[in-house]
Amino acid sequence: MLLPAIVFPLCMTYFPMLQGITMGFKNYKLTNINNIYWNHFANFKKLFTPSLTNTFYLTVKNTIVWVAVSLLFQFVIGFGLALVLRKKFRGSSLYQGLVFFPWAVSGFVIALMWRWMFNGTSGVFNDMLMRLNLIQEPIAWLANKKTALYCCILTNIWYGVPYFTIMISAALRGIDPTLYEAADMDGANRFQQFKAITLPSINAVLKLTLLLRVIWIFNFAEIIYTMTNGGPSGSTEILTTLMMKYINSYDYGMAGATGVVCIVVLTIFATIYVSSLKMENAE
Repeated sequence: MLLPAIVFPLCMTYFPMLQGITMGFKNYKLTNINNIYWNHFANFKKLFTPSLTNTFYLTVKNTIVWVAVSLLFQFVIGFGLALVLRKKFRGSSLYQGLVFFPWAVSGFVIALMWRWMFNGTSGVFNDMLMRLNLIQEPIAWLANKKTALYCCILTNIWYGVPYFTIMISAALRGIDPTLYEAADMDGANRFQQFKAITLPSINAVLKLTLLLRVIWIFNFAEIIYTMTNGGPSGSTEILTTLMMKYINSYDYGMAGATGVVCIVVLTIFATIYVSSLKMENAE
């Protein structure tokens, strides 16, 4: 009875992952399928060696900015909306549906929609800003190195806010309302109740959702890949879009090496994060 539950993950998850890792240590190009051989750390050396065509360290910087800024605003806005939706009001069900809507849409569809809105000639944002006399001529948002990454981040924030709203809303509804009644009787104000009751009660959910969201944002390449494909000049490239580019160029060896770097980074982060939580619980 346990066999299907064991065989399915082994075949569909762990075996492909192991194959991908081994490719990172091979010269594995589909354009030269008869010349596949072990090249040990040559792919990693090429990946970490800066050159005019290799912008790996810029990619790492972009990945950090992509994850950190997206996570911060998704969490803050999602938390705020969850607090708003905690109490019923007229039209709250409709409002809740509108907030949760982006989470039900494909990331590629979201990216296509926002790419059109950021269009340099016929985009909604340029039209709106020009009507408000804030700009005099259209701006090529996604073709500018200074703005392209942040346009993608803004899209990702809009897309990811519902995740935190859903998770935190569910956690808030699990808090015993009598705790707030007792706090009211003791004279505690809203901030004191939030600090002493709300945060400790949903602490475990917040930690878990933050960990999962970091991993998902790190691996979430659809928005950048669809909106800018890593351009212009690598200014929006992150590790996962770089890996997809290697796959599209049929260089599975470099793609595997990039994938190994992603696995190592996420493993280190998850280990440190979980260890810090264990230390906090022990204290």
